[in-house]
Amino acid sequence: MYTRILVPLDGSATAEAVLPYAEAFAAGFKTSVELMSVIDIEAMTTHLAPDKVHHLDSIIAAEENKCASYLNNVAKVFSRFPTECRIVRGHPAEIILETTNKDRDTLITMATHGRSGAKRWLLGSVAEKVLRGATNPLFLVRAAAAKASPQRILNSIVVPLDGSPLAEQILPTVANWAQALDVEVTLIRAFEFPASAYYGSEDDIPDYDAFREQARKEAADYLKEKADSLIGEGVRTVSTRTIEAPAADEIISYAQTAPRAVIAMSTHGRSGVRRWILGSVTEKVVRHGDDPVLVLRGE
Repeated sequence: MYTRILVPLDGSATAEAVLPYAEAFAAGFKTSVELMSVIDIEAMTTHLAPDKVHHLDSIIAAEENKCASYLNNVAKVFSRFPTECRIVRGHPAEIILETTNKDRDTLITMATHGRSGAKRWLLGSVAEKVLRGATNPLFLVRAAAAKASPQRILNSIVVPLDGSPLAEQILPTVANWAQALDVEVTLIRAFEFPASAYYGSEDDIPDYDAFREQARKEAADYLKEKADSLIGEGVRTVSTRTIEAPAADEIISYAQTAPRAVIAMSTHGRSGVRRWILGSVTEKVVRHGDDPVLVLRGE
């Protein structure tokens, strides 16, 4: 399914929070791992004292040696899999995007910052740029919420669907993940009572219960169709859930009740422009959720 799993690391505990997930993915997808550290020379020179500039080459060489030792040590975690360590000079986000754009079958896995006690993500500048610029599948985990055990780090995939072809583009990937990682799938469709239903006249009072039941039934029938399709493709367990509420809030809330869940979503992408136009639901889920998110750019 993937030619490799790319794991960008900067030596921080935050970045390392993705390692148990990357290990589980390497085992499930039976693929190689690339550990990457990027040396941002421009950032180094910005904080370098003027009298040290003439030592820049030796400082960079020392940093490269330090990164090599660090990555080789991390690589021991992936001793069961083909693993490559790479050290590259440049801007981290740009290097990640340039490297992966050459191979659309690379899975990018990254951890990002999270503020303790606040149910929202603070995306670091690198994760933000990769999220908006990547054409590859991207797995993001909030460092503060990362799990410790790689044996069963994921139990379920929560898939929000709104009935659009764009949202459904995630389903083949979900089917592959569910089988490779042996996890359950829950399909969610949130629906809201249409505001127009509240505008009636004295002679024509809407039947609110009927409107609501019709919307719920349409959502349930749609999810059953998609669930049956996934089961037909070999997914072990697929459940469905319809919710009458704003989509993003309920997606986040439901995922928090699901044990070790990842939220899988497709989002908008503008052809020819190297950035994502994130839909409002995806934006809210990524920024405000505690659970890992798999984001796939739609065609």
